This record gives sequence, C-alpha cells and structure tokens, in this order.
Amino acid sequence: MEKIDAGSRRDPAAEEREPRVSLDLTQNANEVLRARYLKKNERGEVVETPEELFRRVARAIASAEAHYGLSTAGQEEVEEQFYDLLAAGKFMPNSPTLMNAGRRLGMLSACFVLPVEDSIDGIFGSVRHAALIQKAGGGTGFSFSRLRPTGDLVRSSGGTTSGPLSFLGVFSRATDAIQQGAFRRGANMGVMRIDHPDILAFIRAKDDKTALTNFNLSVSITDGFMDGLLKEPDGAHAVVNPRNGEQKTLAKEDGAPWTRREIFDLIIDRAWKSGEPGVIFIDRMNRDNPTPAVGEIEATNPCGEQPLLPYESCNLGSINVAGFVRREAGGAAVDYEALRGTVKLGVRFLDNVIDVNRYPLAEIEKISRGNRKIGLGIMGFADALFALGIPYNSDAAIRFAEELMEFVNEESHAASEALAAQRGVFPNFPGSVWEQRGRPMRNAATTTIAPTGTISIIADCSGGIEPLFSVAFWRQVLDGKRLPEVNRQFMAAATERGFLRAGLVEELAEKGSLKGVEGIPEDVRRVFVTAHDISPEWHVRMQAAFQRHCDASISKTINFPREASRDDVRRLYLLAYQERVKGITVYRDGSREHQPMTLTKKGQKPEDKDALPDRLKPVRLPEIMSSLRVRQITPFGNMHVKITVEPRSGRERELFAQLGRGGDVANSDLEAVCRLTSLFLRCNGRIEDIVEQLDGIGSSLSVPSRAGRIMSLADGLAKAIQKYLFLKKKFGLEKLLLGQFDMGPLEESLKEQKKAGHDNGATAFRVKCPECNNVLDFAEGCVVCHGCGFSQC
Repeated sequence: MEKIDAGSRRDPAAEEREPRVSLDLTQNANEVLRARYLKKNERGEVVETPEELFRRVARAIASAEAHYGLSTAGQEEVEEQFYDLLAAGKFMPNSPTLMNAGRRLGMLSACFVLPVEDSIDGIFGSVRHAALIQKAGGGTGFSFSRLRPTGDLVRSSGGTTSGPLSFLGVFSRATDAIQQGAFRRGANMGVMRIDHPDILAFIRAKDDKTALTNFNLSVSITDGFMDGLLKEPDGAHAVVNPRNGEQKTLAKEDGAPWTRREIFDLIIDRAWKSGEPGVIFIDRMNRDNPTPAVGEIEATNPCGEQPLLPYESCNLGSINVAGFVRREAGGAAVDYEALRGTVKLGVRFLDNVIDVNRYPLAEIEKISRGNRKIGLGIMGFADALFALGIPYNSDAAIRFAEELMEFVNEESHAASEALAAQRGVFPNFPGSVWEQRGRPMRNAATTTIAPTGTISIIADCSGGIEPLFSVAFWRQVLDGKRLPEVNRQFMAAATERGFLRAGLVEELAEKGSLKGVEGIPEDVRRVFVTAHDISPEWHVRMQAAFQRHCDASISKTINFPREASRDDVRRLYLLAYQERVKGITVYRDGSREHQPMTLTKKGQKPEDKDALPDRLKPVRLPEIMSSLRVRQITPFGNMHVKITVEPRSGRERELFAQLGRGGDVANSDLEAVCRLTSLFLRCNGRIEDIVEQLDGIGSSLSVPSRAGRIMSLADGLAKAIQKYLFLKKKFGLEKLLLGQFDMGPLEESLKEQKKAGHDNGATAFRVKCPECNNVLDFAEGCVVCHGCGFSQC
C-alpha cells in the first residue's frame, strides 16, 4: 500500500462528493446540535451545519489511516464509511469527539483517572493535572485510598495530617474555579476503599448537601468485606493504614467495634437519603484488568462505566442497536450481519481516535497509547425491545440482552484482533491477559456501556440500555408553545393497530406512562413499559445480563420510588453483588433536597449529570403581563388568588393571594408563601410542583368546600391553583384569558373530588394535634384527637 504523509492535502474534488447517506435529523436532534456541538463564531452564531460536523469528524478520524500506509483513495473511502455511520445514526462517538475532532483543541477523550499519591507534591500535582484536564473539558476520577488517615503522623513536620476528606475538598474547590466554556462543566469521581480508616467520614461526606457538589462518591468494596458481611455480619470491621499497612479494628467513641453490618447499613442509609455513596466491587474490576503487569485499578471515571488505571483515558462510542431490527414475514429480528459490519467499523473508528487525540498530559498519552483501550457500547436498547415486541421487565428481554452483548463483545474482539494483524498489538501486550490467552489484540479492552444522553438524541433512539423514561413528553419550541413528542415506535403501533385517537398523545405527554390510559391493547401496554413501571430488581438483572459480556463496566442508576425503604435499597445492593455486576448506584425519587424537579420537560431525562447551573437565576419579566383571578374558601375566609402568565411562553411566573379577612399574621404568612412560589416560578419551576407540595397540608382549622374539606391556608392555595390548571387543560390558556370557557366541567370535577376526599367519617389524615402533637383523625364528621380529646367541633 502507498504510504502518505499525515498532513498531506486531499483532492479538492473529494470535497464535492455526494454523500451516500442522506441526513434525516429530528427537530430535537437539530436543537441539541445547535446548542452543544456545532461550531460558533466569536459572536456565538452557528457557522456549521450538521452535515459539515459529521464530515469534519469523519475526516479527522480517518486521517489516522495515513499512519498505517493507506493510500489517499483508501483513506477517502474510510472517511466516507465513517461519515455514513454518523449520518445514518448507526454509531456516535462520545461528545468530546463530536465537539473537538478537526478543531484546534483536539481533545477527544471524555474522562480520565488520576493517581493521588500520599504526599503534598503528589496531592497538589494531581490537583494541577485535574485543572488542566477540566480546562479542556474532561472529567476526572480519583482514589483517595492511598492517603494516610486523619491524625496520622507527618514525619517531615512532626505534625499530623488533616486526612483525605480535607484534600477531597481541595479538589472540589479547584473544579469550581475552572471555567470550561459553554460545553461542559467539571465532573469528578471520588473513591475510597472500605478498609480505609477514614471510611466513616467518607460515607458521611455528603451529609452537608452543599459540600463536594462537583463529586460523585463511591465506596470501593472488597470481596473480603462482602464475604465477611454475608457469613459473619456482626464481626468487627478491620481497617488498614495505607502508610504502613497497620491493621486495626474500627472503633466507636465508646470503644465498641464497628461491625460489618453497621458499616454496610451506614452506606445503605446514606444512599437511601441522597443517592450517595455508590458502590464499586473493586476486586471484581481487577480480576478483569487486562494489563495487571502495568498497574492496579483503583478508581473509575465520573460515571462509573470505565475502571481505569492511573492516567488512562476514556475513548467511547455507542452503536444504535434499534437501527438493526428488521421486520420479516414471521415478525422482527436483529440483522446480525449488518451489526457485525458496524461493530468492525466502530472499533476501527475508536482505535483511530487514540492516534489523532490530543492528550492534556504526557502521562495520559503514554498509557492511553500503550494500552489502547476503547469503549464500544450500545444505545437504543429499549427501542429495539419495542420493535421486537419484548417487554423490558421479562426473562425474554434478559436473554436477548445477553445474546446481543455477547455478539457485540465477541465481534469487537475479533475486529481488534484483525486490526492487530494490520497495525500491531497494543504496546503493553506483553504480560497482559491477552498474551496469556495467545490472542494478539490491538486494544486491551473493547467494550463498555456509557451514558448516551445527548448522542442518543442525535441518533433518535432511547438512551443506552435504559428503559424508556416516558412514552411521550412536552417539548418547548422556539415560539414558546409546547408540543407533545411521542415515541415513534409507539406511534407506529398505534397507527397500525387502530387505537390512535384525538387527544391520546397529549394524555400520554401528561402521564408519561400507559398506566391509566384507556383504549390501549393489553399486549401493547405490556411491551411499552417505562422506567417507573419497572421494579428495581429488573434493572439490576438487566445490568447483570449486559455485564456478563462487557470488558469494562456499565453506567446505570437504579431508580427507586420515593416510598422505598432502606431494606429495599439493602436488598438491591446485595442482589447486585450476587449478580456479579461491578458497581451500583441508586437514587430514590425526591431524596435530595436540592433535586431540580422542574428544570426538565416532563418525561425527559436531563442530558447530563453536570448540565445544571449551581445557582438558578430568576428570569426577567416583561412590564405588562396577563393574570387570572381565582376565588377559594379557606379556614380564614375567602382567598383571592391571582396567577400571572408570561405572554411569550405562556408559563406561570407570579402568584399573588389575599384574604378578605384573616388578620395580619395569616396574610403575612400567605404573602411569604406567594413570594417564594413566585421566585420558584421565575426560576422556571412548574406550578404543578407547588400544588404537589401544598396540597393536603393540614392544621387545627378546616372548612368544608365543594371539593371536600380545606385543611389549611396552604391547602386552600393548592386547591385554587388546581382549579386554574383544570380549566387551562380543558379550554386552553387563550380562552381562559378571553373568558371563553364554561364552569360546568369544573363544578362536576369538584363534586367528584368531594366524593373521593376526606369527608367520609373513617378517613384519617396525618395532621398533628395543636394541643398534644398526636395525629388528628377525621371521625364522626369532625376533626378529633384520640390522644388528648381535642376537637374542632
């Protein structure tokens, strides 16, 4: 083959070739590309089309072929193949590759792991390295397990150390200080071994919700700890000083030992409360370490799917498997031959990324090129299940997941082996597990399953291996209107099966799930399940099915409903260990006090974990806005509520309320609630969330109404907003503002609410008695306390 210079100019005629794949992006994909990926000039104006982006990326990555002697014509053919892959939405590299390939910055890796040595030079050297990485848009993972514990001797000064947690704070504050431009904010993973003497402080590190906001935290759990927990849970927990290897029992303040059960339950408690720390099973990760002679795995990247050696980098891409489901006479099936070709091309693409990447540190470049790890994963799994007619929460789905990932994994190994024959094995091949197996490989590892938040939107498929979050959702368009967007496979099924009706899409956008939606066949209802329809156990089983055939790990959070107990979380952590996954993170809905419930459209996941600003700024309002007045009875008399609407977007922005009588105290309390509510609405909060928080709040005063008893001032405010929302949904905002609506439907709705409400004498409501703090009961048509005899009658 003819060898060409890497910097040679290509034939201008090649610039004008017609692409073999036409670009057909959704409106949502175009908006994401404009906001995050397309080149902009110094005035912030987009100066690149999606076609030009894909061409830029394909050309930059194909340029690596020159290093291996491919002719100009051959290089151009590879470029076309890469372009076709991207334009068809069959494969997408990680975001930094889309953003930076062929541009000045040129850093194509998303994340890295850095070592933290037990010395001032080592610690602050890592802080400096992290700053350089994050300045370029990368995320970083660290293990703090090498650092000596709090109060331990510092020989050079004769003093004692402040401990790993104090230095973890230094890393977090450094991330705060780094500006990463418009694309990405800094993200970190902090890891500590379960046998570190400071493990209790690490587990409790996020008790202060304002601390370490730039970090995800995971406890590195050993097989020894888990074996002891399962066999002798009440045995004393031993810790090891990393400075000298000294082992001791972890003791409480009274001298009693901490047991393994107590340590594990502390992890469970904090995970139940706030979702952190997560857990990684470090020995399991090291058993799959392909280059043990090079080093030991101590930490992962910020999202947890890449267990990496110090200074290694993530080089990731995902295949849209939904695009390979074909309809046949007997049903639908995966076109594995076509998938094999895409896996082969995806491996070549990611191997090229390693060559053209511009690394932020020489140490990172050395080991990234030495091990040549890539992370080829999948997305669109839920869409593939829909097309195949398989429910996510079924044994058939588990079998399909394992079959699919086994194919991708084996074919990626075969592709890497074929590249090794052309380009040579990875430099650290001697001493690797691949040398022991007698299999020459170009890449030390080939597969992972990474988050695909924005790239799955570009490819128009479901994210990663997750179930669909919502069958439909509301999307805000540029003129301020909201349009419902529905899963295209569901829409196809509804059209073909004949159950599509007026208002169905809007109803699904409100509910997200098919639960409670009439007229949908049972078999369709069974297949089109969403995340909230699926029990956490099925999530873990699915993660385990993919993990069985994945070189690295899997980024996945197991979501729990708000009412889940600590025992529920405990069972899931133990199930994850038994199912041999490499790590697990859970999140109980609403468990974080600062959870931004309203910053995403209903039914949409946030695109990235780090996409939200630290401090929300209220929007600036126009000087003139329309409002509607609602009258509502309360225990303090009639309340007049005004809801102000922004004309451009139609969003509720302010809330005012006043009592006809009630005194200064009640009116001042009401004003405080309305001021805070208005601030929330101006920060793009949803007024529906205000209803959820205020509805049902009780007090020692209540009053009957057409909708049942109003239990407090706050409850009355919620009922007034509910009236407005009912009429808005029924008639539309424009007709409400023009007075073109009928009160009849509202009256009927209020009657139904009263029938279902608190006015039957047996219903208890959890309101505290003003006299003795016991729970009040609604009995015999009155509010009474069985503890002290207080009665409102």
